[in-house]
Amino acid sequence: MRLPTLRYALLLLFAALLLSACHGKDEAGQPGGSTPEAALQGSIDLLKTGDLNGLWKHALPPADYANLRADWSHHEQDQQPITDDDRAKFNETMQKLTGPDAENKLYAELQPKLAMMQQQYKDQLPALVSVGEALMKNRIAQDKNLTDTQKAQTSSALDVLAPWAQQTPWFDQAKAKQAIGVAVTTARKLDLKSPDQLRAMDFDTAMAKYSTGLTGAKQLLVIYGLSLDDTLNSVKLTPVSSSNGHAVVKIDYTLLGKPLSTESTLVQQDGRWYSEDMLNNARRSHQQLSQPPASSGSAPASAGTVPTKD
Repeated sequence: MRLPTLRYALLLLFAALLLSACHGKDEAGQPGGSTPEAALQGSIDLLKTGDLNGLWKHALPPADYANLRADWSHHEQDQQPITDDDRAKFNETMQKLTGPDAENKLYAELQPKLAMMQQQYKDQLPALVSVGEALMKNRIAQDKNLTDTQKAQTSSALDVLAPWAQQTPWFDQAKAKQAIGVAVTTARKLDLKSPDQLRAMDFDTAMAKYSTGLTGAKQLLVIYGLSLDDTLNSVKLTPVSSSNGHAVVKIDYTLLGKPLSTESTLVQQDGRWYSEDMLNNARRSHQQLSQPPASSGSAPASAGTVPTKD
């Protein structure tokens, strides 16, 4: 997996959960939007259809999208070589997920484990989730790749997701059987033959595979009571300000029925509007891949960021 691009895809997914608008329905096929609202609505429409390639093409100016595609093969340069043990584990996992009668075989293997886990962890689960939440919040607070706004957004979402995770019947056998069905169907659609194939995928192929995985993940979450589409559909925007090529939008939305609110900043580039955070992340990633490591000192503070004025 290309970790930088995957990380930004996940950030884009989270950001898109917070964004929606009431016009600009024809914007999804174009880079950016004619208004901040249209730009955000285009991202929502593409995310709901699972078109991650189209989402990147819409979320970035043409030159930045071209850089993203061109940089794709460079992301694996620092990855460890694939070993025979890696291949064996991959093949074993994919055989279990895609082999004949995989659903029933996996459920038969999982059923006694679920009963054991229900007995062993049911009472401990709330405390374990609380510990996990605290660790995640600490990691978010120290993540230099996230802005203060992104940190606040993620922490607010965790405050809602943690109680859900504590109360969700993770060991319910009927739900587990449904989840296995989704996992098997998704694995068969992915049609991955080896980790070498996974690493060698070009940008278009990788985005198509990620889209398939995203669709499966959304279906799994619905089984356990979390609908990302419901959150997407709940978002309401209120413009706060717009001047000198920058716009701030107040975002109200509901997550698991809980009202949340934040703000987002967009910037205008060549007459079109884009997420400032997404643009900065993409340009920073491109700069890191394009330049050799500095022997001393550090890069200029302004490198990889969008200009303060258009």
